[in-house]
Amino acid sequence: MNTGLLLLRLVAGLLVAGHGIQKVSFHLGGRGLAGGTEEFRGDGFRGGVFTALTAGGTQIGAGLLLAAGLLTPLAAAGTMGVMTVALTVKRPHGLWVQNDGYEYPLVLVTIGAVLSATGPGHWSLDASLGLLPWAAWWLPAAVLAGVGGGLATRLLLHRR
Repeated sequence: MNTGLLLLRLVAGLLVAGHGIQKVSFHLGGRGLAGGTEEFRGDGFRGGVFTALTAGGTQIGAGLLLAAGLLTPLAAAGTMGVMTVALTVKRPHGLWVQNDGYEYPLVLVTIGAVLSATGPGHWSLDASLGLLPWAAWWLPAAVLAGVGGGLATRLLLHRR
């Protein structure tokens, strides 16, 4: 089980962090902060540079924390939050990613919830620091903060 959780955390966390790096820089195929800003404006969001920096920073921070298994409920909430926003953007295209759908954000939201429920496993910084086990109430708290925060962000920052 610990090997599976480590693999899940590393792959999902580093992909989320990499996605954030693309939003704010030219690394990993990104188009720089101007490109990230343009992407959010194109998707109908207010805030420009601030929105791109906040989303990219959240993805980088939450992704790295998730990969390390550090403060896992907080990392999972951040991941669920930014991916909930992405899901709402892609929802009109349907489920499947080949049609620019929300399949990938849904998988990452689910991984965040799963890691909130299971914890990061023995091979994590949470375990090394003696923070485990996380109490069961962290799952609903992380889902509420993450998904709720993502939906609130969409409502507040998306132009009608």
